[in-house]
Amino acid sequence: MSLEIERKFLLAEFPNVIVEEGNLQVVSEQRIEQTYIAIDENQELRVRRIVNLASGEVTYTHTFKLGNGLLREEIEYSISEAIYEQIVKAFGFVPLTKNRITAQWNGRVIEIDTYDQIELSVLEVEFESEEEANAFVAPDWFGRDISSERQYSNKKVWRELQKKSGM
Repeated sequence: MSLEIERKFLLAEFPNVIVEEGNLQVVSEQRIEQTYIAIDENQELRVRRIVNLASGEVTYTHTFKLGNGLLREEIEYSISEAIYEQIVKAFGFVPLTKNRITAQWNGRVIEIDTYDQIELSVLEVEFESEEEANAFVAPDWFGRDISSERQYSNKKVWRELQKKSGM
């Protein structure tokens, strides 16, 4: 199991000025649909359909995560479209949908997720170690650090979406 070490920030608005200045280079943009098939307070199982918006290539993944906050264990692997469709249809859940921009900023890879069903944009930065994550000083434009705030977790947002849809 690999370790995911990331900090999340509540992005107030897309940093167009920083892109225009050349300080943020967009690498790729994806359309993501994700559905959780099992969740508890400390674990999650999810599947994703990911479309690369430039090439149109579609991939499917199955992910297991253990833990909350800054450090989580993660196992992710590819699955076929047929398996993805079977899982999604078996449960009938409404997928959480978002666009993800992967970009280079200051020698770092950042990901910006903008959600469809709720008004929310989150910026994520991954790190090699907990020490590096704790030492990182984010610029003001990243917004408030929400790494430990569970109400912004994808699984929490997805659960709220299911309640709204009557699931």
